[in-house]
Amino acid sequence: MIRRVTKLIYLTGTLLLMTTAVSLAQEEAPQKISLADETEISTIITPSNKNAIFDAAAKYTFEVRNPTDEDQKGKISYTVLDENGIKMHTDSVKVNVAKKSIGKYNFEIAGKGPGFYKVNFIINTSDYDDTLHKVFGVKPELIKSNYKAPADFDAFWQKAKSDLAKVDPKFQVTYQPKLSTKTCKVYLVEMQSLDNITVRGWLTEPANADPKHKCSVVLALPGYQIDLNPIMTVDPDFAFLALNVRGQGNSRGSINTRHDEFVIHRIEDKNKYVLRGVIMDCVRAMDFLYTRPEIRHDQIFVKGGSMGGFLAMTTAALDSRVNLCSAQSPVFADMRSLIKRVEFPIKSINLYLRSQPGLTLNQIMDNFDYFDVKNFAPKIKCNFMMSVGLLDTYVPPTNDFVVFNSMTAKKKIMLFRDRGHEVSPVYTQTELKWMHDQFGLYY
Repeated sequence: MIRRVTKLIYLTGTLLLMTTAVSLAQEEAPQKISLADETEISTIITPSNKNAIFDAAAKYTFEVRNPTDEDQKGKISYTVLDENGIKMHTDSVKVNVAKKSIGKYNFEIAGKGPGFYKVNFIINTSDYDDTLHKVFGVKPELIKSNYKAPADFDAFWQKAKSDLAKVDPKFQVTYQPKLSTKTCKVYLVEMQSLDNITVRGWLTEPANADPKHKCSVVLALPGYQIDLNPIMTVDPDFAFLALNVRGQGNSRGSINTRHDEFVIHRIEDKNKYVLRGVIMDCVRAMDFLYTRPEIRHDQIFVKGGSMGGFLAMTTAALDSRVNLCSAQSPVFADMRSLIKRVEFPIKSINLYLRSQPGLTLNQIMDNFDYFDVKNFAPKIKCNFMMSVGLLDTYVPPTNDFVVFNSMTAKKKIMLFRDRGHEVSPVYTQTELKWMHDQFGLYY
């Protein structure tokens, strides 16, 4: 009886690119098993550069492992697509792997200049089907945007900060005994932000800290429609402020949209668009931290993932009081090029356009230019760290490299070729050690 296997494989590996050096940050790899111990046909595909980053053509070795008693005949084919999904090239080779043996087949695949490319490998043999999806990069350090920031970008954000400064913050800090523990004190923080909207967050501090000892602080910013809860610290050197921006978590208040509608809330007017207020909420959180005598004002670390990464970068760009910044797969990057590449937030924008006669996509993009993270990136001056997943369907790696390459601050980037929009534990651990090193703390 013929047994046919179909599966989807993503390969493991990570890349750490720094401004001065390149090194590899490995995730745990599966153990290799000798063919004698295997019972099923399997495949392994390996780039000649372990990071899948090339100067020109990508080179791969496709290994077919056949421990069965039957020869395997068929073919391996591949299709290369650009990041817009346009097919560039297709080719195939014949496969003939004898029983209880290993066959290896080499491929050289060209890109078309700096960028990232998708490759779909498909193997079809007598008893086996397998599909492997890969992404490789060609000279990503040369990737640039085709779109400029608005001429009045700086003036727009200076006006927003001036408007925020006119709002009395009315900071309130309320101890939460039921949420606190023996090692961690929890406080509810409330403050007035732009347009007199109340935003809230959770301040957590070490319970047994020396009253004379000041803590470094992490300002944690939320992902899209994520409710941040108190971050229970056990580190005596660190406090945390988990901020829920307007329209999210315990800061919903007057902005209480459905999930997909938040990103388009008042998008037709850049001066009333929800993200203008959201970004100012983060600046207001910085104002709050500067009122706290137990906080070291020279050791403020701002971080987040996805929309939180976007907010970390925009806050660091607009507020020089940020001392350190980390962004994990930041969204809203080089937005105009995303129109043909991703669903979010383009699908929500297109749905909104159908309900707004006379409003055009170009008008919305003109407004979104003021919120594109690539236009904030060159203004960041503090040390910076960033993660990118090559399989990310929300922020393709090309878009994040547009952002990264535009920065002049001391920076580093971790590239995870087997991951999408999620955060690798390798990045989390590296980020934690980096934060301690930057602040001169024991880790």
